[in-house]
Amino acid sequence: MCRLLFSVSALALLSIAPASAQEKLTVYTYDSFTADWGPGPAVEKAFEAECGCDVEFVAVADGVALLNRLKLEGGNTKADIILGLDTSLTFEAQQTGLFAPHEISLDKVNVPGGWTDATFVPYDYGYFAFVYDTEALETPPASLKELVEGNANDKIIIQDPRTSTPGLGLLLWVKAVYGDEAADAWKKLQARVLTVTPGWSEAYGLFTNGEAPMVLSYTTSPAYHVIADDTQRYQAAGFAEGHYLQVEVAGVTTKGATNPLARQFLEFMTGPGFQNAIPETNWMFPAGEMSEPLNPAFDQLVTPAKTLTLEPEDIARNRKAWVDEWLAVMSR
Repeated sequence: MCRLLFSVSALALLSIAPASAQEKLTVYTYDSFTADWGPGPAVEKAFEAECGCDVEFVAVADGVALLNRLKLEGGNTKADIILGLDTSLTFEAQQTGLFAPHEISLDKVNVPGGWTDATFVPYDYGYFAFVYDTEALETPPASLKELVEGNANDKIIIQDPRTSTPGLGLLLWVKAVYGDEAADAWKKLQARVLTVTPGWSEAYGLFTNGEAPMVLSYTTSPAYHVIADDTQRYQAAGFAEGHYLQVEVAGVTTKGATNPLARQFLEFMTGPGFQNAIPETNWMFPAGEMSEPLNPAFDQLVTPAKTLTLEPEDIARNRKAWVDEWLAVMSR
């Protein structure tokens, strides 16, 4: 924390020194991160204890909405840190010119395939999956093909790729498996879609309220129900084609590059003070160093037969066309 030195005359005039602007860190993220049950409260408390500063979280619906907001605000953004983008958005985000190099050590970072990016730092990762209610669905699909071509009466809830990183993840998952035939796959799948929500929280809430037997989420979601609810009722369906990998990241804005707290936060993010909170609040795999082992419930999760990814540059170049392809089907 900055220390202010005062002359005797200044002390005579001021009994309380105004706080330095550098003693506040503004972090834009998504709403499930800042929820009471999310990692935000624990992360805020731990980092404020380390830095002696004030952390302000500003939440939007989901990761895609984060990038949209940053683009809208441009150089006038109040954000020092953007936390909640993923690898489907990193190239596009970097092209905005609104991010600065992170300039921190990546020695503690551990994600599938490794990490060398000079702008963004991972804080967790996971695999997209369809989570199903075993009391409502006896036989889940064993492949993306079975999901696409399955019984239209077995409804699913998905998220909008224009506002949601899981929604965009499903878009990329379908594209990775079906390629040029993705539009036909969407036409078949449309009959099964009960609703499309702006973000993950709304979708999962509808699912657990019994509105549909399946929802787009993560292979790690069942760990929550085992640990928090002591139930095996909700499970992830393993797909023969593999599962699409999501690595969630944070980056320093060009505005935040002038605030020493921003890079201090990214350093903190790769260590136990942040990472210990991730598995059982964000319900993802940690991407950094923990000081405690994962709960055994994480050992029971679906292991993807194959890890699916697309290059961030290809995604940035084609995202609008792929979203338009999806929208042309889903808006009918």
